[in-house]
Amino acid sequence: MNEKQKGGISVNTENIFPVIKKWLYSEKDIFLREIVSNATDAITKLKRLSSLGQYSADETPYRIDVRLDKDAKTLTVEDNGIGMTEEELKKYICSIALSGAVDFLQKYEGEGESSKNGIIGHFGLGFYSAFMVSDTVEIHTKSYTDAPAVHWTCSADGDYEIEADDKSSRGTEVILHISDDEAAYLESGKIREMLHKYCAFMPVEIYFDDGSEKKEDESEQPINDTTPLWQKVPSECTDENYKDFYHKVFADFREPLFQIHINADYPLNFKGILYFPRINNSYESIEGQVKLYYNQVFVADNIKEVIPEYLLMLKGVLDCPELPLNVSRSYLQTNSYVAKVSAHIVKKVADKLVSMYREDRAQYEKVWDDIKTFVEYACMRDEKFWNRTKDVILLKLTDGTHLNINDYLESAKEKHENTVYYTTDPSLQAQYIAMYEAQGIRVVEFDHMLDTQFAAMAESRISGAKFVRVDADVASVLKGDGTATESKALRDLLCKVSGNEKLNVVFESLKDADIPMILNVSEESRRMEDMMRMYRMTGGEGEMPAFPTDTTLIVNTASPLIAQIGDMLNADSQKAESLAAYLYRLSVLSQRRFSAEEMQSFLKDSYRILFELSK
Repeated sequence: MNEKQKGGISVNTENIFPVIKKWLYSEKDIFLREIVSNATDAITKLKRLSSLGQYSADETPYRIDVRLDKDAKTLTVEDNGIGMTEEELKKYICSIALSGAVDFLQKYEGEGESSKNGIIGHFGLGFYSAFMVSDTVEIHTKSYTDAPAVHWTCSADGDYEIEADDKSSRGTEVILHISDDEAAYLESGKIREMLHKYCAFMPVEIYFDDGSEKKEDESEQPINDTTPLWQKVPSECTDENYKDFYHKVFADFREPLFQIHINADYPLNFKGILYFPRINNSYESIEGQVKLYYNQVFVADNIKEVIPEYLLMLKGVLDCPELPLNVSRSYLQTNSYVAKVSAHIVKKVADKLVSMYREDRAQYEKVWDDIKTFVEYACMRDEKFWNRTKDVILLKLTDGTHLNINDYLESAKEKHENTVYYTTDPSLQAQYIAMYEAQGIRVVEFDHMLDTQFAAMAESRISGAKFVRVDADVASVLKGDGTATESKALRDLLCKVSGNEKLNVVFESLKDADIPMILNVSEESRRMEDMMRMYRMTGGEGEMPAFPTDTTLIVNTASPLIAQIGDMLNADSQKAESLAAYLYRLSVLSQRRFSAEEMQSFLKDSYRILFELSK
């Protein structure tokens, strides 16, 4: 063979139809979305021609009718849109994957406003999804041009017939003869569920006739909302509108904390509403749900690729006409448009937090406890988010009030510059908190394990700042003017009663003379323990190495009890040892909860002391 030959790959219907029937979509239910979308396109095209003056519209309202006939085993979708001539039917229906929407856009592109608006597309391969559930599909269609009506019939093996039809009204009627093994699609509840999922917000009114007998006074109602909230201007929407929409879409009886209405123009061109849901407790699932739409047509139930993983608790809807209707997850993961949409969402969330803080500080503080963990995590994962929101991140104080980080550090300049003192357990650490607050130092309340991780991140981004738990340090402002006299004998005794010969004992004269001794654990040591705990909670494999706990016992030389122990060391060493042991256990109790063995020993000593006092 001396000459090059060129040609196109041909596909026979007997080869492709079995593939379409079984593998066209991962979910068979999508066939109804495709057929109704085609009907919507047919009406949108006719509206477009009318707006261009190429068609004189009559007074008949545009509509789509879905009819179920269980006895005849048919499901019908009918529109009063643009219709097709015989030539168009052969071109768009008899040629697989030749999209009528693409042809239409090419023909009318640039005339008036963007001719892309509202065209869902793909009247080609999508139409053949009907054969996933049907043995035979019929089309009765009549063009708006008043050309003769056409009747098309095709069996599941790909053989079709075309003949003249007596249809007198403009539009297209698609009749699906449901196959015996897909009888579930003849159930009214199933079809209604599919329409609610895929067609609830399509831009043309859709009416469903399930074949049941209607009551005389029963008015006909569309099953869809043709102007969903996200298509409206935010200034036209009330809080009640947003709440009602949330309840309707997510079937969540609780009210969301607040919402973010997005209306992005060129070049992103997408709309949506995102909600911060209310989480009842820390054990509740925090995975949100973002529904993806394409020109008001449902595409997917929870597209995680469009939302950064640190904002996955959001619930909402996004309408992205720049994405293909039959979008895949692999496409979303690599598409630059999706990355830009994601970045825009992050910016809008940050902007919303800032505007709430500035415009309604009281309301912002009310929701802060619910959103704090999400905001902290977002800041840890995305430095840009931190830079946008750092001035509106609140610290909750033990008295229930809030300060942002800058205000807290500014107010602390005179007594503990660049240091944020916090508690993770106000009850257990009450003694420490009281010491600090008595000196005018305000204490921040951390109530989630993530808080300390966030603190470490904040330290790295705020020059000179430190976050220190109240039982990890003795601030200079807590120390008195008296001289702290060290005692080797008392140090040795405390090492003995603690069971730790290497216990670090430090003598300080504190302003609060009522506290004989306190036990501190260094901030670094505690954070390491927290990291180990979080590692185990998240399913980390293998055993993490045990790190020694860096503890320091502070002996308050200004305390009368410490002075008494000093006097007893020579006169009654046994009593001195008992008192030292009991005081040490009290210092441990203020630091952490006792083990069962420690609690039993502590109670035994308490009962003994009470007995001696009662003599």
